[in-house]
Amino acid sequence: MLTASDLASRLAKHAEAVCRYYLSAGIRAGNYWIVGDVTNSKGSSLYVNLWGPRTGKWTDAATGQHGDLLDLIREACGLVDFHAVAKEARRFLSLPQPEAIPRHELDAAVRPASERARRMFAMAGPLSGTVADAYLRQRGILRGSTHKDLRFHPSCYYRDLSTGRASTLPAMIAAVTDATGKITGVHRTYLAVSRADPISVGKAKVDSPRRALGSLLGNAVRFRMPVGAPVRVMAVGEGLETMLSLSDAMPAMPMAAALSANHLAAFSPPSDCLRLYIAGDQDAAGRHGVEGLSRRVQVLGILPLGISPELGDFNEDLRRLGPDRLTALLRAQVVPEDVLAFLPA
Repeated sequence: MLTASDLASRLAKHAEAVCRYYLSAGIRAGNYWIVGDVTNSKGSSLYVNLWGPRTGKWTDAATGQHGDLLDLIREACGLVDFHAVAKEARRFLSLPQPEAIPRHELDAAVRPASERARRMFAMAGPLSGTVADAYLRQRGILRGSTHKDLRFHPSCYYRDLSTGRASTLPAMIAAVTDATGKITGVHRTYLAVSRADPISVGKAKVDSPRRALGSLLGNAVRFRMPVGAPVRVMAVGEGLETMLSLSDAMPAMPMAAALSANHLAAFSPPSDCLRLYIAGDQDAAGRHGVEGLSRRVQVLGILPLGISPELGDFNEDLRRLGPDRLTALLRAQVVPEDVLAFLPA
């Protein structure tokens, strides 16, 4: 009987054919297959090794996801059960199927990633008073539980992409939505309570404590953005903690977290937006995201206004410099009209 490792090795021998079939929007560039992400979006953040000792291994530079070609098939096809992944891999390799999968199980396994994301978010509960709430409070974010698009799952599925081992961990679940408010994906932050200090909560010590599922391109985790209401002024940035920190400082301003620098550059602002504050992290990727989005929105007639942290990002400012210093920093960068509307006296 073929193991997962055996199937992954056989797929690696046909790495380019696998990529051309499951990631058809990509292109070959030297020894790599380049594409936007595992959902086959156009772009260049995900690369698959086509030659050498890492043949078949892939990494998405935007999200940090990585794995082998079995993982790629799972994500590309929206599969959740290993039997379904193995069945699809065997079908691609023209290998005999060892056993039939019950129809009801197969139907559940092949749901699109966006549907799986909506189911995951529906299974999560309120954030208030949970480990996730404690995690945000330790990072200086006190209003996290007031955001309806943030929830908590006490035992969220986690699979180590290197070893294949599966487990469950507590996780903060953030809904990724499009302009209509429809959930297109979720972002998970896996958490762990410190054994030495039971009141201390941090990111789980796993290979990738942050993971996304579903369609992220152009979409975002949104705060204070009621569907259908006009949004003349808003702020957008990369990370959840970055934008939650800004939301604590300016609780009335609509905001969005695009979750990565590449997705920040591709964010689609509301059609009636006039001014867009863009919060960039202080690194090369952050600057790239800000510049890319600025160019795009200017063409749409939207005024892009960059706002920068004093340290690495706005959550670091909040934690190390305090809320008063953060508010003063924002007052110096936000236009006077918006200071009156959104910054507390």
